[in-house]
Amino acid sequence: MAFPLDPDTVSHGIQLSVAPVFLLTAVSGMIAAVAGRLARIIDRARTVEQHIKHQTHPEETDANYAELAELRTRGLLANSCIALLTLCGILIGVTIMVLFLGETIDFPGLRISIITFLGGVGCFLLALLCFMAETLIATRLLNFARKNT
Repeated sequence: MAFPLDPDTVSHGIQLSVAPVFLLTAVSGMIAAVAGRLARIIDRARTVEQHIKHQTHPEETDANYAELAELRTRGLLANSCIALLTLCGILIGVTIMVLFLGETIDFPGLRISIITFLGGVGCFLLALLCFMAETLIATRLLNFARKNT
C-alpha cells in the first residue's frame, strides 16, 4: 500500500472528503439545540416532581402527573434525536475517511461510502422527525391567556 506523492491527488481527496463536513456542522448545531431543550425538560420535570411532593389537592396532583408523562415523552424524543444525530455524525465521519482513503491510496470503498453517507442522511432525517414531534408536544402544552376585549 503506497501513499501517493502527487499533491493534486491528495488535494482532490481532501476536497472530496470535505463536502460531507458541512453536514457535520449541521449535526453539531442540532445536538446543541436538542441538548438545550433536554436540559429544560429535565429542569421542568424536577420542578413538577417537587410540586407533587408538596401538593395537598388531588386535582393538582393529577395534572402534575399528566405533565410528567408528557415531559417523559418529550425527554425520550430528545434522547432519541441526540442518539440519531450522534450516529449520523459517526457515519458521516466514516464517509469522510473512506472517501479520503479511496482517493489517496486506491482503497476500494465506494460502496462503503455510499452506505455510510445515506445512513448518515437517514439518521439526520429521523432526528429531524423526533425534533419536530418533541416541539409539537411542547407547543401543545402552551396555553396563552388572551386579553378580553
